Amino acid sequence: MAISELLQDKLALLPDDPGCYIMKDEEQNILYVGKAKVLKNRVRSYFHGTHDYKTTKLVSHIYDFEFIKTSSEKEALLLEINLIKKYRPPYNIMLMDDSSYPYIVLTNETYFRVYTTRNPQKKKDMVFGPYPNAQSATEMVRIINTLFPVRKCVHIPKKACLYYHMHQCNAPCIHEIDLEENGKIKQKIKQFLQGNTKEIISELESKMQKASENLQFEKAKQYLDSIQAIHHIEEKQLIDFKDGKDRDVFGYYEDKGYISFQGFFIRKGKLIGRSHQVQAVYEDSMEAFLSYIMQYYQSHPVVKEILVPEKTPVEILESSLQTKVKVPAKGEKKYLLDLVIENAKEAHEQKFALIQRKEQDLIDANEHLNRICHQKINTVELFDNSHISGTHNVSGLVVYKDGLPDKKQYRHYQLKEYKSDVDSMKEVVYRRYFRLLMEQKKMPDLLLVDGGKQQIQAAKEIKEQLDLPFQIMGLVKDDKHTTRALMDENLHEIELSKQDPLFFLLTRMQDEVHRFAISYHRNLRSKAMTRSILDSVNGIGPKRKKALLKEFKSIKQMKSASVEELSKIVPYEVASNLYDKLHEEM
Repeated sequence: MAISELLQDKLALLPDDPGCYIMKDEEQNILYVGKAKVLKNRVRSYFHGTHDYKTTKLVSHIYDFEFIKTSSEKEALLLEINLIKKYRPPYNIMLMDDSSYPYIVLTNETYFRVYTTRNPQKKKDMVFGPYPNAQSATEMVRIINTLFPVRKCVHIPKKACLYYHMHQCNAPCIHEIDLEENGKIKQKIKQFLQGNTKEIISELESKMQKASENLQFEKAKQYLDSIQAIHHIEEKQLIDFKDGKDRDVFGYYEDKGYISFQGFFIRKGKLIGRSHQVQAVYEDSMEAFLSYIMQYYQSHPVVKEILVPEKTPVEILESSLQTKVKVPAKGEKKYLLDLVIENAKEAHEQKFALIQRKEQDLIDANEHLNRICHQKINTVELFDNSHISGTHNVSGLVVYKDGLPDKKQYRHYQLKEYKSDVDSMKEVVYRRYFRLLMEQKKMPDLLLVDGGKQQIQAAKEIKEQLDLPFQIMGLVKDDKHTTRALMDENLHEIELSKQDPLFFLLTRMQDEVHRFAISYHRNLRSKAMTRSILDSVNGIGPKRKKALLKEFKSIKQMKSASVEELSKIVPYEVASNLYDKLHEEM
């Protein structure tokens, strides 16, 4: 590909030092952040030689770049992670592990609690996990809270709650608790969470037998379900290290331009779960592996020992994470690492075919759209309007780049009083593109309107009025309101086969813009309904309105409440008036 004069000049200035580079598009949006031992060699490699499709696609969008020199490779690694976290570039985003795994927390309090969280914070609390299977973590907490009379509430109340009456809480709010007995219960829970389940299973079996003898078969079944749940959780703990330590094991497998990461999580010597991710790789595979590990520990506590494959720069990881990082050469740790890498390879081969097919479908869909439009289509924008009998007239805009949604560019519009769908389309198209003109921002390549002839003509009228450069097309529906064809500005229909990847892409776009517009409409309608009802009741001001919504969450729940329940929040007379108003209006 031809390199612009700007890029040629900047490539000539690259130093031989380590650091980070930041790739930008024509609008100075950050596309990609990478690190390098030698900035000059790494950045130049993007613009010379041959690349696969996805790297070529990235490079085709690069208009400019910046670089930041660092004094060491470690500093470059830490800077890269911070830049990715700050800017979340689209070509890095798959490396971010947003779906952080749940942990089980045993709080460091006299009257302790046990709960799940994805973000353990207090260092003095005992934290167990992570649990990649969230259902297992939830089930373990449910068993603990059912079997042991531990505190359930976040803040100790002034009176006993339902759990006390169900014999699932000792109620420290109203009783003085035997601290020695409380300590024994805490120790039992700790042992259970560390994998020592025999004592609890024995207790459950004893209670199940007693319940069965007393003909309490429903209670006996509950005990049996808990026993089976514990066995089910234990079955997943296939690896058991005698040293009983916490460690994480990471490996990877790279092939065909994609990299597969695998992580095993060992807690108290037992394998409690694993994670797996496959994504495109735009850099050296070891650099991507380091970045993955560093990003993982951005949202997870660092363990005392991490096992990694050979050739991993252990010193950099140890210095950055302040923990022990090892490359095992033999024994059960080497066996475990080999198992992780083998799992990465197997999962990679299983998933790669599906990823490749999806990517090829997207390429085919984009190429078909390019042929129809007789030009390269990078950015597509779609509008959908929503109202009920002319009220709460709104529009939603979604933006797709290279066939993928760019949610940062989505926009909502509250429109003027409804007259017709055509007038609504004219208004939102004018407002959107007049603003882009005033702000001198880049226009889309294609505007898709969710409708046929009338909607296209409405959008075309605004296009000619503002002298806009993009093409306009409409999504033509069948009698089931699903897309069957495209219509161009000259009102010619272009039929689409239901097997065509472009058909599926356009259908996804249509569903997405409809979802976005209707959700905004419902939100506005709900807020208006809340305002209109609560504001019309004498005695309810901003303070009481806030208290009512905090307690009942929605008008629907408020309507289900009795006058007595409402009167716990507002005076009885006001509660009675509100009750009448709710049932009169709704």
